[in-house]
Formats: sequence, structure tokens, C-alpha cells
Amino acid sequence: MDSSKLAAKPRLAVIDYGMGNLRSVVRAWEHVGADAQLVDRPDQIVGADALIFPGQGAIVDAMRLLKETGFDRSIREWIAADKPFFGICLGLQALFEHSEEGDSEALGVFKGRVKRFQIDPSLKIPHMGWNAVSFESSDPIVDGLESGVDQFYFVHSYFIAPEDPQLTLFTTDYGGRFVSGIRSGNCYATQFHPEKSQAKGLQLYRNFLQLL
Repeated sequence: MDSSKLAAKPRLAVIDYGMGNLRSVVRAWEHVGADAQLVDRPDQIVGADALIFPGQGAIVDAMRLLKETGFDRSIREWIAADKPFFGICLGLQALFEHSEEGDSEALGVFKGRVKRFQIDPSLKIPHMGWNAVSFESSDPIVDGLESGVDQFYFVHSYFIAPEDPQLTLFTTDYGGRFVSGIRSGNCYATQFHPEKSQAKGLQLYRNFLQLL
């Protein structure tokens, strides 16, 4: 067997559309054994083993930048082809149809809306810090992790409300249960930031690489 193939690292295309803490995302993927490369043009994702869609900030700005760069179409086509995909924070929210933030249309990959937290005034918005994540279905991406016990790092004021309950992979409690992660085929996305979640986040990324 060709030893070069044994040593080959999975190539991840990390979308750089001008928003998000991309260096920490790249470093986390590289730490678990990937060749993670920032891409700022859709043609650069050709040949990648997986597409990574990070992001934080306002979805209105994100959608404008995605359209200007052409990544809006590329993301839709990639997921429609059931190629491996991982969205992070805003990269989860943008997959749905509409967001209450700025009354913004989003990518519409999945049916559903992005809503602002309406919770007990004693709870701070944004939801920021560590919180437990429960697994709503068995999935290889959670190998080595414990449902309802392991904590991940969140920073967000809005949450997704998918129409299809079968999308729900993770839920979290913050003044009520909300969907904190989804799966559809080879498409995964989380509201929390695995790259900021220390060992547990790295384990999630490592598990994703095992699926490639």
C-alpha cells in the first residue's frame, strides 16, 4: 500500500467570508489531524474532503458577504450533494430560512426559523459560557462523549427552531430547551463552539474526521 496515502490528512476547506474567529477554528481542526485551509473563493473548495462553515456576528452581514463571494450558492450545492459539512454558531443559524435578527432571509437549506431568546429576565442574553449538551439520538460523532454531562462553550442571542424534528441532534437548556445541534446526512452543525470547548470540543471534531 502507498505509504503516502496512509499519511494523508483529510483536507478541510474553512470558509473565510470575513466573519468569525477563523484562526482558532483552523488550529482546532489541525490539532486533531486535519489539513485545514482557509478559502475565500468558492472555486477553492473543489477537492476538499469536507466544508467547514464558521461564523459569529450579525446574520444580515453574513448573508450579504456570502452572496458577494458566491459562497451562498456553494454551501447549498455542497449540502444538497450530501458532502461532509460542519457549521459552527452562525454557520448553523444561516442554514435555515429566516432570522428574527434584522428580519433577515438566510440560506434556506432547511425549513425553520432563527428566534431570539425570550426567557426569564434573570438569565443574561447573550447566552455566554459553558453549558451541558444532551444527545437526542445516537450518532458516531458523539463517541466518547456523555449526554447531558459534557459541557460546551456558547455565545449567542438567537437559536434555531427547525420545522423537522428529525434534524435535532443536540439540545441544551437555557430558560427552556433549545436545539443546539443538527444532523442531516453528512451535514452537521452546532450552536456551540467546539474550538472553544477544550477537550470535549476537540473530541467532537476528531469524531467528525473519522466519518470522512
